[in-house]
Amino acid sequence: MTNTTSAPTRTPGARTPDARTPDGRAADKAARARPWVAAWLLATAAMVAAMVVIGGITRLTESGLSMVEWRPLMGWIPPLGDADWERVFALYRQTPEFRVHNAWMTLADFKTIFFWEYLHRVWGRLIGVVFAVPFLAFLATGRLERAMAPRLAALFVLGALQGGIGWWMVTSGLADEPQVSPYRLATHLSMAFLILGVLLWVALDLLSPQPPTRVAPALRRGATAVLALVSLTVLAGAFVAGTDAGYAYNTFPLMDGSLVPAGYWDQGFAGLFEWVPAVQFNHRWIAVTTALVALGFSHWAGRRAPEPARLPLRLLAALVVLQVGLGIATLLLVVPVWLGALHQAGAVALFSAAVWTRFNLRG
Repeated sequence: MTNTTSAPTRTPGARTPDARTPDGRAADKAARARPWVAAWLLATAAMVAAMVVIGGITRLTESGLSMVEWRPLMGWIPPLGDADWERVFALYRQTPEFRVHNAWMTLADFKTIFFWEYLHRVWGRLIGVVFAVPFLAFLATGRLERAMAPRLAALFVLGALQGGIGWWMVTSGLADEPQVSPYRLATHLSMAFLILGVLLWVALDLLSPQPPTRVAPALRRGATAVLALVSLTVLAGAFVAGTDAGYAYNTFPLMDGSLVPAGYWDQGFAGLFEWVPAVQFNHRWIAVTTALVALGFSHWAGRRAPEPARLPLRLLAALVVLQVGLGIATLLLVVPVWLGALHQAGAVALFSAAVWTRFNLRG
């Protein structure tokens, strides 16, 4: 009887990883480590999310200019005695912020604002350690896939750059005006959200490497639009924080009795980012537009999206309603610190849900 079974066709020179070969064993080892790598990235993302909230509290308590030195290595160590505290307080007393706004401060008052900025900077350094040490360990033990290493190395560079952007932001408030540049603050916050989004996407890709079999292009475009609008709302909120616009026009939906503040069209292009009424008007109505689009998309896509996208779509809808409520309450109550921080946390949660939704609707 003739054997008609033929051998598998191979392309000349092609090599297929096999569990019996070194390359195959390495690929299998990296594949088995995927959940651990994803857990590490999600933990880092959670730390970045907390960092955004701590940064918001630092801004709300006007603590950001309390540390006038940038010491990336020695900055881990806080003032340890009376002489150290007197030294850093003396440096602060030379700043415009102290001379213009805080000349009444005692050392005890200064310690309160110093705490938040110190926590903000140390938490950023901790994120660097939590990212770098496991990255090197996974890399050294062959638990990272080859394509993953350059992406993660680029993420580490972005994190280091973010530290420099933070100091660049602080220096803008240590010169003539006791106020950080809203443009630099917006850059700093945008970079934080970019790092958070990339961390989430890479972690989700490790946990679910195969995209849905069929996703309509309209669903992908809609999810992209929602993510873009949420990001734009966050950016507009950064200018609100940078100009202290949340402490004015504490009514909703009208501003000083009008839907559009008087003089809005007379301020020129720069006024959109620097004039308090325009900055607040932009943020509140970009946010409302984002909410309407997100809710409409969640409802429309809920019956058309593949099963993995339905939970993030429902979460997106719930979070956008919650975030609008938090934003209005924060405005009406004139930005209490606890509520402002909660609103910042809501922005992080909503952005994360938008990233998760877009990921599950990828092609």
